[in-house]
Amino acid sequence: MRIGIAGITGRVGRLLVQEVLAAGAVLSGGTTRDPEQARDLALPDGAVLLTDMVGLARISDVVIDFTHADTVVSHAGALVEGGAAWVLGTTGLSGAQLAAVQAAVRRIAVVHAANFSPGVTLVQRLATLMGRTLPAESYDAEIVEMHHRQKVDAPSGTALAIGEAVARGREVALADVRESGRDGHTGPRKTGAIGFAALRGGQIVGEHELLFTSADEQITLSHRAFDRRIFATGAVRAALWLKNRDSDLYNMEDVLGLPPL
Repeated sequence: MRIGIAGITGRVGRLLVQEVLAAGAVLSGGTTRDPEQARDLALPDGAVLLTDMVGLARISDVVIDFTHADTVVSHAGALVEGGAAWVLGTTGLSGAQLAAVQAAVRRIAVVHAANFSPGVTLVQRLATLMGRTLPAESYDAEIVEMHHRQKVDAPSGTALAIGEAVARGREVALADVRESGRDGHTGPRKTGAIGFAALRGGQIVGEHELLFTSADEQITLSHRAFDRRIFATGAVRAALWLKNRDSDLYNMEDVLGLPPL
């Protein structure tokens, strides 16, 4: 299977190079805005560096993309034109960017996930079950996340995905019940709210904690990532899983073979 990497010179892109080769797949190449940054990459024979996504799609069966939300619309069109499947790990997508993904899945197979860690995927599954089982009138749901000081978005995409899972279990829209950035005299907590708190510091890869708290008990789910490699490993697993899949939108629960809830 030929796997291409968008943004091959980035932190995750460099890990993806190693994980693609470790999985025994063919690294077709990668895109970079500055080929000079790739001089120290240990690329195998045949792997090429490109500056355009259409070219990478044409020589790949699947492209793994952890770049930026601003590239999603152009990448969606390029992958459809080039005929490659898409593993998309970009979060914080706007309505227009989500629409571009939805248009692409009519032509190509896409795995889109906020986090490719198997552990986080299972946390999201449990979050849905807990949201469904624990009444919102009695159990307050709060999500706390911490990341490295360079992270520019808050809450994290993974925190929002966990919140979406809770909201799905409660059969509500997250946008209608989300509370974040509390400051000053905010008044009492709203019943049924899903709260978010974002912490930043040091070089923490990613920590997420989901708390359900009632008057009588508290249940906590937590996940800590020690190395960004877990995201690269999961993304390569998703890429290999996409082989011969029909055009559709998939997630990591599909990749892990979890049954529908």
